[in-house]
Order: sequence, then structure tokens, then C-alpha cells
Amino acid sequence: MEAVVRPPERGSLRIAERVVAKLAAQAAREALRAAPQASQVPPGRARKPYASVSVRRHPGPDGTGGMARVRIAVELGYPSDIGAQCGAVRSRVTERLGELAGMDVPDVGVEVERLHSAHADDDSGGRVG
Repeated sequence: MEAVVRPPERGSLRIAERVVAKLAAQAAREALRAAPQASQVPPGRARKPYASVSVRRHPGPDGTGGMARVRIAVELGYPSDIGAQCGAVRSRVTERLGELAGMDVPDVGVEVERLHSAHADDDSGGRVG
């Protein structure tokens, strides 16, 4: 029979900022994949979302109580509901970092780096503006 070790006695887990950034970028990809087909970027045209993270407080021994500030850069299809897609990214990042890293994320900034038009000529590379 294994002895049960209480959380304060186990110590804590410190998650590196780059790991939190990878989790946030993956969550952004999940949110964008769930967007309506008409608003998605054609395959092979966009870079994956990337994130920068500042961990303000690491989770405690019980795996909760951490806090991070996140900035996500994305490329989106156009025309689309840009606000709704950014909101979906914010929600998904907040949810997944809470689940996977035990962190509250009160601030998720989403930067739209590029819009890809489904109606643009092929020689423009699908970019708008």
C-alpha cells in the first residue's frame, strides 16, 4: 500500500514560460480550427499562432493559484467575424491554461497579424492589405 502524501508536502511544480506559451498557442489553434469553414485560412497559407507569456505567479502545491499574462499573434481568414474569432481564442486560451497549467489568465491579448482573403488572386498570396 502506497502512503498518501498531502499536497503541501509534495512540493510544487514550476512550469517554464515557454511551456505556457506553447500551451497557449495550441489552445489558439484549437479555437481557430473550430471556426466556421468560411472564416478559416486556406491550408498552407498561414503561420501557426504564437504566444508570448509572462507568468505573474506560479501555481501552488495544490496545482492552482497561478497567474499569467498572454499575448497571441494569429492570422485569420477574411471576410469573417474577426471579433468573434478573437473572442474564441481568448476564451479557449483562458480555459486550457486553467485546465493544463493551473493558471488564471485575466489578460489575453490577441493580435491579428495578417488577414487572408478567400477571394484574392493566387498571385497575391491570399493576403489582404
